[in-house]
Amino acid sequence: MLSTLSFLMLLSCSEGDDEDHGFSSAELVGTWDLVEIRLSEGVDMDGNGTHSSNLLNEADCISGAIVMREDTSYQFEQTSFKVILNANSEYDTDCYGTYLATGAWASNGSEVAFQGSEVLGTLQLIGNRIIKSEDKELPGVEAYIYEKR
Repeated sequence: MLSTLSFLMLLSCSEGDDEDHGFSSAELVGTWDLVEIRLSEGVDMDGNGTHSSNLLNEADCISGAIVMREDTSYQFEQTSFKVILNANSEYDTDCYGTYLATGAWASNGSEVAFQGSEVLGTLQLIGNRIIKSEDKELPGVEAYIYEKR
């Protein structure tokens, strides 16, 4: 907890660097929707015959959003899910609730750190997206990608 708070203070003290990285804190304020859960391999969980490496194309029970406010507070809400291997040796998604978090955020222009959420931590700012890189069990969640509304 102490290291997270120290990191948040470091990020907030370096706001003058925002222009160098292309993201100002003002540009981050707003609602960021989960648009992709990138998998390491394509799957066909919905049985339509088309494989996709974006889990959101295969499982309609998953959604998520990060609301970042001017006062540097945030609200995070995302479906809790597991990717499981079923009896037919095919992947399924088990959605079982919602993960909620609130706290403070800070950015140095290339990363944004979220205090109060073990799930979010520090995410990368690339293009018009906030990206959380992962490496989980098969089929392997590589990244959660959010875009601003």
